[in-house]
Amino acid sequence: MNIVIFGGGVVGQCYAEALAAQGHTIAGFVDPQPGAALRGLAQRLGAGVHAAPGAWLHAAQMAVSAVFGTVALQVAREAFAHLPPGALYVDMTTADPDDMRQAAHDAEAGGHRFVDVAITGAVNLSGARTPLLCSGTAAPEVAALLGACGAPVRTVGTRPGDAAALKLLRSIFTKGMEALAVECLVTAEQQGLRAELHDVLLDIDQGSLRETMESMVRTHIPHAGRRRNEVVEAQRQMRLAGVEPIVLPGVQQLFERTVQGQVDAPYAGSSTADALAWLATLARTPPADRA
Repeated sequence: MNIVIFGGGVVGQCYAEALAAQGHTIAGFVDPQPGAALRGLAQRLGAGVHAAPGAWLHAAQMAVSAVFGTVALQVAREAFAHLPPGALYVDMTTADPDDMRQAAHDAEAGGHRFVDVAITGAVNLSGARTPLLCSGTAAPEVAALLGACGAPVRTVGTRPGDAAALKLLRSIFTKGMEALAVECLVTAEQQGLRAELHDVLLDIDQGSLRETMESMVRTHIPHAGRRRNEVVEAQRQMRLAGVEPIVLPGVQQLFERTVQGQVDAPYAGSSTADALAWLATLARTPPADRA
């Protein structure tokens, strides 16, 4: 397969090498400011380096976008003007999910196929073996291509943008957990209770993460007032241990919002779906505050 790579950074170079190793032809790179490493790789692969898309893209069967997410939609539109009908466009950027969906719409209008690929690890550490998420009608085809390069790939739907959205949702959870782990373990260490803390968290460690999360949501609303008080006390204990809380004040704010929500419109549901629907009304961003 003839493949072109948009973006000559770490990601673009990594997958160019991996795809070439699988017998694909890297027909060219698009990078307005190519560095020495990219020029060296292009020479080894027999690929041209171009400052912008052009008629030379007419022979490409697949394009891989590895540019900055902020310019991904613009780059995609420039590429669609030159790619042949039926070409596969694989967006591996950090673009906003809505931009991915707009690019997919534009691709379809031009007779192209669009797949959103979210990178869920560090390519500079794991290379082409970094885990990936794929979404789009041609996601299985792209998953097979990248899986052959050694990547653990999961297809997550037929709608482009869903892979990018799921990566962001994963980040909400993992980065939030990371911040809480820092506050919790630093405090535990200051109190000389880190080993004992792990022991008392065994029920969570050994349980189902899915059920734990959904149980927390189901029980959050009726118990928000009491749990808010525990958060206040936890912050007092942190300060006594010499640790200034940063994450927990935000946690307290969320619980207080739920308590006030109960005053304004008492919750009468029982299921996870009921709880999420009720909480969504509290969490909704006012239109004037949206980016």
